Amino acid sequence: MLRVGGRIKYAPLTDDQRHPIILPPESHLTYLFIDAEHRRTLHGGAQTILAAVRQRFWIPRGRQLVRRLIHRCLPCVRWRAVTPQPLMGSLPKARVTPSRPFLHTGVDFAGPIWLRTTKGRGHKAYKAFLAVFVCFSSRAVHFEIVSDYSADAFLTAFRRFTARRRMCQAVYSDCGTNFVGADTRLKALFRAASSEAHRIVGRLSDDGIKWHFNPPAAPHFGGLWEAAVKALKYYLRRVIGEAKLTFEEVTTLLAEVEACFNSRPLRALTDDPEDLDALTSGHFLVGAPLNAIPEPSLLEVPANRLSRWRLLQQMWDHLWQRWTREYLQALIPRSKWWTLPRNLQEGQLCLLKAETTPPCRWPHHTLARITGLHPGEDSQMRVVDVRTASGNLTRPVIKIVPLPTADASSA
Repeated sequence: MLRVGGRIKYAPLTDDQRHPIILPPESHLTYLFIDAEHRRTLHGGAQTILAAVRQRFWIPRGRQLVRRLIHRCLPCVRWRAVTPQPLMGSLPKARVTPSRPFLHTGVDFAGPIWLRTTKGRGHKAYKAFLAVFVCFSSRAVHFEIVSDYSADAFLTAFRRFTARRRMCQAVYSDCGTNFVGADTRLKALFRAASSEAHRIVGRLSDDGIKWHFNPPAAPHFGGLWEAAVKALKYYLRRVIGEAKLTFEEVTTLLAEVEACFNSRPLRALTDDPEDLDALTSGHFLVGAPLNAIPEPSLLEVPANRLSRWRLLQQMWDHLWQRWTREYLQALIPRSKWWTLPRNLQEGQLCLLKAETTPPCRWPHHTLARITGLHPGEDSQMRVVDVRTASGNLTRPVIKIVPLPTADASSA
């Protein structure tokens, strides 16, 4: 046997500790020794296992072998529950194509908030929700109060939204029950109105509204409107707090918060000292920030001094030019999720994370098998179909914990 020489010949240790036996790193016997120490230390970490092994043996590249065994240990995989993080995908076409405001809209709910029926003492309060609409191209927002969390209540808010912002071409949302019900109602409405389209809702109802749903349990697919909901809660916590407002007070507050949202710069101010205006979402709605100082009236100005329509059209084109050069170019870098993980395979065993499982109930994760893959345009797997004991589900890969196979060799 080969033993380590070292410089601790006179240390008060045993012979095996002073001069441990050298084991080849590619031997199966070495793997068995490491696995035995891993079990003896009650599935300890890499440092604990390596210290226990070096009491008798010295393994070249030992830390790498220990980590490889930990990554292949099924109990450790189950309780570590490391999920793959796919590469950040490309922005959808609606986000990078010039279009009128709210032609492509993302929608989500926020709340609940408490509304009081009357002023004064002895009032009754009831729950209400906030519907958040976000434009894909200009990131403009629109807020509506919804009485309850149902499809009928959302449809009334959606009708108020389209009456002021025009009909949408596509709506994006998560798989909430109210949104799925609203999509069903809208499809039935357009089918019923198709025969009398010219008399009831005109030619707009012929095309209908395309409703796109995110995969179930995947809120990160709607980061655009989730960020708007987060910012809205930021304002409401600091302005309202624990107070209960009436419907008129909340409506007024939401209109002011909406003006603040639509006046935020999409890009930082330029270094040019002459450029004192930043590109905001309000430019695409009213031609200026919604909280800008009112300009003097032009009613008394002679007609020959007013700008022509071509000049106004040129100014509008200038906004989209700034949007393309300043805002659109800032969306090029991937701020996170840079790595390119190994894609999952069909038929692979995995664990399905269950956030609703109580903390003291074991196991926290459900055993499942991947039955279908949904690759994106960049061939990256972000959504998969899994089969569990309770049925088939569709989940994002960040809720999947892939189990190691017998031939897996991950460092």
